[in-house]
Amino acid sequence: QVQLVESGGGLVQPGGSLRLSCAASGFTFSSSYWMYWVRQAPGKGLEWFSSINTGSSDTDYVDSVKGRFTISRDNAKNTLSLQMKSLKHEDTAVYYCVKGSTWDWGQGTQVTVSS
Repeated sequence: QVQLVESGGGLVQPGGSLRLSCAASGFTFSSSYWMYWVRQAPGKGLEWFSSINTGSSDTDYVDSVKGRFTISRDNAKNTLSLQMKSLKHEDTAVYYCVKGSTWDWGQGTQVTVSS
């Protein structure tokens, strides 16, 4: 059974940094699955803001996070990561990792950017 467990969220001041992790189990993480980070801000819809292919050779970001967020994966450790820097109030959201193809979701981790 696929399990995705996000961690690393919390309260951070504007301009600060956080690193999110997603521990994957129940499937072969190194197989041909794209992985995604999705977020949902309070009162707003889902935003698919970053993705990475199996070999980490292809990553993509929406403009609002480009240059501030970095997606990565460690296939040996079955882990997806998101390094976030220069955080802004508008980055406040619940952050989810999502497995491509089968579209399994983690439970999410809350990121709050506030002074």
